[in-house]
Amino acid sequence: MAVDGNWNLTMTTPMGERQATLNLKAAGGTLTGTQGAEGNTAEIFDGTVSGDNVSWKVSITNPMPLTLEFAGTVSGDSMNGEMGIGPMGSFPFTGARA
Repeated sequence: MAVDGNWNLTMTTPMGERQATLNLKAAGGTLTGTQGAEGNTAEIFDGTVSGDNVSWKVSITNPMPLTLEFAGTVSGDSMNGEMGIGPMGSFPFTGARA
């Protein structure tokens, strides 16, 4: 699947740009993997893939407990979309295959 593998994400947030790593594996319409940032790694959940469209959620504890919701499109070795941060709204993210 086009989304499988390692990705480097850049997320635009209210606290400036944040970097994360992402490891994804698609099986049918299900997307699984891990996402890491600032020394912390978490399993993604509710992951889906449909054609070039991907979505997943990840729970973080730093800088505060939140569930981040990602929805994006994969095009070759790049990915872009929106990251929802609960009550703070949605912000853009980009990804490049590592």
